[in-house]
Amino acid sequence: MFWGLAADAILVVHLGFVLFALLGGLPAVWWRGFLLLHPPAAVWAIFVELTGRGCPLTAWEQQLRLRAGEAGYSVGFVEHYLLPLLYPDWLTLPVQYVLAAFVLLVNLAVYGWVWRRRRQQR
Repeated sequence: MFWGLAADAILVVHLGFVLFALLGGLPAVWWRGFLLLHPPAAVWAIFVELTGRGCPLTAWEQQLRLRAGEAGYSVGFVEHYLLPLLYPDWLTLPVQYVLAAFVLLVNLAVYGWVWRRRRQQR
């Protein structure tokens, strides 16, 4: 039971990281510390998408699921509803390139907005 819960926790952290990589520039408007935390996360997400390499969180989660005696993602709420968000069946390398471009464009737009807002405040 512990290993299954640990795997679910890793999955939630993974989903949170994906959201942070995509939208983590927004909190930089209110807290400048995000300017140090977010760019490396966004770069990592883009790197993973462009190279097709797996994220270490995925490998860790899979190891925990095997320890829990699970055979994949066929049971449970987390597996049924959240995994398709992170690992959809249609995810191919060209789609990963589009997703990487999307992450980059969203972040450029967010940082452009933050930069303009900060400039106007001076």
